[in-house]
Amino acid sequence: MGYRTLAPLALLLSLGVGASAQSVRPVRPGTSPAAPPTPAAPAAPAVPIPDDIERFRVPVDDQPVRGSASALVTIVEFSEFQCPFCARVRPTIERIFREYGEDRVRLVWRNNPLPFHQNAEPAAQLAMEVFRRRGNDAFWRIHDTLFENQRALDRASLERYGRAAGLGAAAVARALDRQPHTAIIDADQALARRIGARGTPNFFINGRQLTGAQPFERFREIIDQELAVADRLTRSGVPVGAVYAALTANGREEAPARAPTPSRRPQPDPSAVYRVPIEGNPPQLGPDDALVTIVEMSDFECPFCSRVQPTLRQVRQRFGNEVRFVFMNNPLPFHQSAFPAAMAALEVQRQGGDTAFWRYHDTLFENQRQLTDANLVRWAREQGHEGAEVQRAITDARHRATVERQQALARGLGASGTPSFFINGRNLRGAQPFERFEELISEELAKARRLVREGTPRGALYERVIRDGATTPQTIAGGAAAPSPAPPEAQRYTIAVPRRAPRRGAARPQLVIQEFSDFECPFCNRVRPTVERILETYGDRVQLVWRDYPLPFHQRAMPAAEAAREVYRQGGDQAFWRFHDLLFDNQRTLDEDSLVRLAGQVRGIDANAVRRALRRQTHRAGVEADMSAVRNAGARIGTPSFLIGDLLIQGAQPFEAFRAAIDAELQRAAP
Repeated sequence: MGYRTLAPLALLLSLGVGASAQSVRPVRPGTSPAAPPTPAAPAAPAVPIPDDIERFRVPVDDQPVRGSASALVTIVEFSEFQCPFCARVRPTIERIFREYGEDRVRLVWRNNPLPFHQNAEPAAQLAMEVFRRRGNDAFWRIHDTLFENQRALDRASLERYGRAAGLGAAAVARALDRQPHTAIIDADQALARRIGARGTPNFFINGRQLTGAQPFERFREIIDQELAVADRLTRSGVPVGAVYAALTANGREEAPARAPTPSRRPQPDPSAVYRVPIEGNPPQLGPDDALVTIVEMSDFECPFCSRVQPTLRQVRQRFGNEVRFVFMNNPLPFHQSAFPAAMAALEVQRQGGDTAFWRYHDTLFENQRQLTDANLVRWAREQGHEGAEVQRAITDARHRATVERQQALARGLGASGTPSFFINGRNLRGAQPFERFEELISEELAKARRLVREGTPRGALYERVIRDGATTPQTIAGGAAAPSPAPPEAQRYTIAVPRRAPRRGAARPQLVIQEFSDFECPFCNRVRPTVERILETYGDRVQLVWRDYPLPFHQRAMPAAEAAREVYRQGGDQAFWRFHDLLFDNQRTLDEDSLVRLAGQVRGIDANAVRRALRRQTHRAGVEADMSAVRNAGARIGTPSFLIGDLLIQGAQPFEAFRAAIDAELQRAAP
């Protein structure tokens, strides 16, 4: 191990005064004492410190802290309350404190709510409000409450936890509605990005990064090494309260830049014009003969779609009737409330026209974190619409065909993320600043005015502009335009097929298809007819094997998977697939009572045993084993995902995509 030898006197002069001034004191028992600020970096570090260990200089400012300020090991945790892996590491953290004590280890909390966990941000706001008003001790109590109730982080539950933590109802409402701690949370996230802590949980142990819900032994290895280094520092005269500053003084302040990976993958062509037809009466704002048409492909639950709304209002103010907005729905699969919100919004449009839609549209984005079915109906009723019809539209997915047509258009044009805009056919992706919109709109206005001068009627202008537009993604590679992106390289993973798992199809197949799925996922439901067609088409050549992959933001997916495993245990393949169909047919009612009731509809199944299995989490380990198999193979997937042999196909793809892959794999497997 390499060391740098330092001048003890220089360190003591630079650190000793600051350490004595800040006074070393325990920080958890009191009421909101801030963690001591990291002393200024010494001019020259002191005493032997390993120089072959990468460290980061992670501030420990006014953050929730557990443990003593004089602890020799400081762990900074970047975490969030809805992440299942953050919850999974909690017993490890508790074991650390049991074995090392709060006098030798301190834990500093920093927030990093991930964008696809819709309840993580409000939970962070509430926890930080408790911290500011009630102190460290109260913060760690609500920290534990939030993790223990990770599947119940809805608004009503958060309000209840806040009141139990000692906040008044007004303070809780203020924290959840006004989000007063956004600047602090954003700063934590900016720091996380800067030092390369992109996922959760992420730990920095005396500045040394440890990523993920690692086992206790991995933490112990690093902590023991750091205690040994800290002991050498204190024996050399470094005050105990200055150990963390000494160890991280010369640490990195940002993650090293990654060398760009050479890639032949084409990039989107910013000049390309796409043919984006306006069919089926989508909601419109602005005149039919506007010189510029902006088609917005959006998702009511997407935070970036919400964030861009003020920019779009600025566009309307700046350009007025020269611009027409057309709204198309592209609810993303991991936003569980986006599809029902789209159903409700289109029903409001059906009842009240475009003006009603845009008013309701604004309400949805203004209340994005509260898109429950009950609220969707209530807001529609408050705006003068027939609530019962809105409820039926949500329940029956009355406008599904419209949304699916718009989603297919988005996919075909390469606009798979949200928001995505087509400005007279030119694609602008993401929540871009006003200046980018202004630039493209101004360019398109100039072109449109020229066409009008040359004789194109304003009412026919949009169709003229997109007439020869592309219908597939246009890219540039090495400066040369390409008509379409290069076909993606096949992603292949080796994931062993478990001996006991629900199966359909051939008993001795030429090809096994593993389906990784989630009973609450709407796209998993949507792909069912395609799966049936695969089994009909390939008969005795393929076998389908079910694998559980409940997504963390689908709160009822894990219990549904556990119930299905109990049904399989009792009744085998036939009972499982019957229950599988019942779950998907009743996808919006997967609470415990409904799971038990549906299990009772399957011949030969003891419904009471299903309830016991749910309450005891008898099959939780089996579900998690399926999920671990994916992670251990190095794959990153959503649902549904299919492993055709070892070829990964993701999403509710059309039958033709599966057929091409299956035919290729059958040929590949042929002797």
